[in-house]
Amino acid sequence: MTGPCNLCPRQCGADRALGETGFCGAGAEIRAARAALHMWEEPCLSGGGGSGTVFFSGCSLGCVYCQNYEISRGLAGKTITVGRLRDIFRELTRQGADNINLVTPTHYTDRVLEALQAERPPVPVVWNCGGYERVETLRMLDGHVQIYMPDMKYADGALAARYSGAPDYPEVARSAIREMFRQTGSYAMGEDGLLRSGLIIRHLILPGFLENTFRVIDWVAETFSPGDVLFSLMSQFTPTKACAAYPEINRTLTPEEHERAVAYLMESGIEDGFFQDLGSAKESFIPPFDLTGI
Repeated sequence: MTGPCNLCPRQCGADRALGETGFCGAGAEIRAARAALHMWEEPCLSGGGGSGTVFFSGCSLGCVYCQNYEISRGLAGKTITVGRLRDIFRELTRQGADNINLVTPTHYTDRVLEALQAERPPVPVVWNCGGYERVETLRMLDGHVQIYMPDMKYADGALAARYSGAPDYPEVARSAIREMFRQTGSYAMGEDGLLRSGLIIRHLILPGFLENTFRVIDWVAETFSPGDVLFSLMSQFTPTKACAAYPEINRTLTPEEHERAVAYLMESGIEDGFFQDLGSAKESFIPPFDLTGI
C-alpha cells in the first residue's frame, strides 16, 4: 500500500510505505502466523475436510479478551508476498479445504484482493472479521468474497470503548453487516451441508453483560428475516492475562448466564444458526501460531 491507510474505520492515515504502522500494527507487506485446516469453526464451514484458515497478524480492534492476542497485538508471524498468499490458497485447497477462511484480514484488504483477483480459489472465500469494517472497504471485495463471518460484539458503545477501544463499534458494525448482506444475499447451503454463500453473524457472550447480548440478538432478529442470515451464539469466553485489569470480566460464563442467553435466542424469532455448549471455554480451542503452512 502506498499513501495514507484508511482501510479500517479508524482511518489513521499511516503511510506504510514509509514504515508507519498505525493502530493495527501492520506494515507494507502481509504478515501471517498460520495456514492450516481448522475443524473448530461452525459445522457448515468445517465440514469434513476442514476450513482452510489463514491467520493474519495485527488487528484494527484492541479487544482486551482477544484469544489470538499473540498475533493480533503481539504481531507474531512472518512477512509474505501476495504471490506466496496465492500459493497458500492453492495448498489449502489441495489439502481438502472446504473453503478459504481469511481470519482478521481487514488491514491487508488491498493485498488480499490482489491475490484473489489474480486467481479465484475453487472453493468459497470466507471473510472472518471482528465486524469493525468500513463500508467503502467492503465494497472493494464485492464479487470476490462469497461468505462473510463478522462478529457483532457490542450493542453498547460504552462496552465497545472499554474493552475494544472503539466507542463507535455498534453503528459501524451494523452498517458493515448490512453491506455484507447486500453483497451475498440470503445464505445458500449445498446438499453436503456446507455453506456456499451468505452471512454468519457471530456474537461472543461477555460475562456479566447479558443485556448487551440480548440487544445484539434483538437487532439481528429485527433486521433480518428467517432464511436471510445465520447467527452463531458463542460461549467460549476465556479470560486472557489482560483481563486481570478488568476484574468484572476476568472469569468464564456461569451456567445461569449461558442458560439465559440461549433461552433468549430461542425466543427471539431467529431460526437459523448455532450456539455453543458452555464447555467451549477452553484454551485448547486456540491454535498454535507456529508458522504452520506459512
